[in-house]
Amino acid sequence: MAHKLTAPRMGEGVEELNVVKWLKQQGDPVKELEPIVEVETDKVVTEIPSPASGVVLKILVGQDQTVKVGGILAWIGEPGEVIGADTPETPAIKKTPQPSAKTVAAALTQPAAKDGFLSPLVRKIAAENNLDLSQVRGSGQDGRITKQNVLAFLELRGTDTPTSNTVTPAPFAPAPITDTLQPLSSLRRQIAERMVNSLRTSPHVLTVMEADLSRVQAHRALNKPLFAQDGVNLTLTAYFISAIVAGLKANPLVNSSWTDAGLQIHPDINIGMAVSLGAEGLIVPVLKNADSLSLLGVARMVNDLANRARTKKLLSEEVRSGTFSLTNHGLGGSLFASPIITQPQVGILGTGAMQKRAVVLTDEDGNDSIAIRSMLYLSFVFDHRVLDGEAADNFLVKVKETLENWT
Repeated sequence: MAHKLTAPRMGEGVEELNVVKWLKQQGDPVKELEPIVEVETDKVVTEIPSPASGVVLKILVGQDQTVKVGGILAWIGEPGEVIGADTPETPAIKKTPQPSAKTVAAALTQPAAKDGFLSPLVRKIAAENNLDLSQVRGSGQDGRITKQNVLAFLELRGTDTPTSNTVTPAPFAPAPITDTLQPLSSLRRQIAERMVNSLRTSPHVLTVMEADLSRVQAHRALNKPLFAQDGVNLTLTAYFISAIVAGLKANPLVNSSWTDAGLQIHPDINIGMAVSLGAEGLIVPVLKNADSLSLLGVARMVNDLANRARTKKLLSEEVRSGTFSLTNHGLGGSLFASPIITQPQVGILGTGAMQKRAVVLTDEDGNDSIAIRSMLYLSFVFDHRVLDGEAADNFLVKVKETLENWT
């Protein structure tokens, strides 16, 4: 008997799934619980396993199409098994097809209507001389009719004895289109929509401070082997998140959201951390109730969320309900950045690449000395509707002090 592969419920409030990629095609053999298709919602891509062993008899929802939760994605059965006529099919919710490179190229090389390329001066000359511009060939870009074309035509028209050797300006021949069109993934579309929406929603302001991570580095070197015994990789991200928690506790407004009725202060501290997916984009899993976790707990959760993000094992709920975000752009060598806020949050902290630099230190007696320190820039982007410069700097100072005075 054929088994149906249905679209599972991926989380509360999720009613539709987008098919990202079929890992098996019609006629391919498949084993029970073997990943068969990748689906996506809220930027989370998840592999759906086969409900039984057999072959893929029929795929009902194609790539880049969406399906309602509970709808049938495909049928799995024995080789040669025929699906009955009464087998229900799931109508896919088709998305607008993306234009191919060939279609775009053809559109770009098509001459546009001349009326769309006439300057006011050309129109004026034509009207004054009762000239039908459809008789004039344009030599401008995309066949645009220029002033020189009109004047040349009028001069020729004024000749009493036109000959067959009369030459009109040759139309402009656009260069052949050699660009290629790369289709957009659904993840890239979501990223684009959310980034543009964020910039339109809140006024972004950037403030930057420099932090000495020498004590963090010393603490990490001492405790990394101990954490490894518990199966945890102690990364700098764990320290950054712990410092953010300290900053949010001292400055609750940063852990809020703007509403027309007022500022919504969040009692929970849920930190989203950006995880790169390479060419596919990035995703921001959320550490829920980060203020209740020790450094070991934070590090363990950072490891788990990052690993499952890269292997597409995250649940939809794990990328929701963030109240603040962290992005470690320094992994690529960047020193400064101006990251975009995840709406409806108030701020996002960017951490740059750590570098050893010579800095001036002043002791308790006011004596200066030069020392080599592990320095890092903290870039805090905040919503100016909620925070002013002083409040934003107070938060960033707390983050900086927490890192510099780590014990």
